[in-house]
Amino acid sequence: MEASLGIDIGSISTKGVILDNDNNILAFSYLWTEGNPIEAVKRVLRDLEEQIDEDVKVVSVGTTGSARKLIGTMLGATSIKNEITAHAIGTLSKYPDIKTILEIGGQDSKIIILDNGIVTDYAMNTLCAAGTGSFLSSQAKRLGLDVEDFGKIALSSKNPTNIAARCTVFAESDLVHKIQMGYKRNDIIAGLCYSVASNYLNNVGKGKKIEGPIIFQGGVSKNIGVKKAFEDLLKEDIIVDDNGHLMGAIGSAILARKTGIKKEFNFKIKDAKFETTGIECKGCPNHCEIIVVKKDNKILDYWGNRCDKGALKVKEQEK
Repeated sequence: MEASLGIDIGSISTKGVILDNDNNILAFSYLWTEGNPIEAVKRVLRDLEEQIDEDVKVVSVGTTGSARKLIGTMLGATSIKNEITAHAIGTLSKYPDIKTILEIGGQDSKIIILDNGIVTDYAMNTLCAAGTGSFLSSQAKRLGLDVEDFGKIALSSKNPTNIAARCTVFAESDLVHKIQMGYKRNDIIAGLCYSVASNYLNNVGKGKKIEGPIIFQGGVSKNIGVKKAFEDLLKEDIIVDDNGHLMGAIGSAILARKTGIKKEFNFKIKDAKFETTGIECKGCPNHCEIIVVKKDNKILDYWGNRCDKGALKVKEQEK
């Protein structure tokens, strides 16, 4: 059986899927990146390999996410695409009529607007952690709770507390103030969920034409309190797919297969030694910072140079 591998490598989590030619998931993995994308991908590959049968042959590989270039080079990917494209393709494979994708991850968030299966607009927020998964996790820790329990507790609130969440610093200050004022814990938690949704719509979604059907993705989509907040604010039903956190990886696998390029993938690559180094080229006033990727001490690829002098610098290092 021929299959495709998709990897979505982010700052917080690394996702991997193996799909058959009908987009059925044969294996999936979701692990923390822990600041080391290369080792995270190796762990994902081990996990995926253990789940598939011996007759499954991976013939195409795609990558997306913040470290897509690095991991794409490492795996010999035939498709290296940005998160907007990957999430859109992954979502449309299951929900062809979707018009709006709301996505909130660990440290960033994005919105994708579609019309008849075509991306017509998008926006990303990567400058502030307010309204992301890491923001909710830090507030859960402050309240002595597991973030996984936030949603259930939030739904028990009848009067969500108004929390200022335009900035993480202000939100934390306001949260402490509300606790000291004696507001109920479940009302505060519900308020945090509403503040995340409101912050997202006022920043990432500002000026966007948000229409249904709407799907909510990313790790925060598992929080039923935030989902309800979006539904109340948008006056629309929100779809949350069980595999919503894997949509980027699913889209990557589909995009890799669509290239038509077949090359059998060897899982033994997880045992190879990979290394990245940075060198500064001083061949001209640009002083380009060049990233060099090595496999078993041999240069695989490099990028960052703006002219051929940077390429000469890499060749000098190789010698």
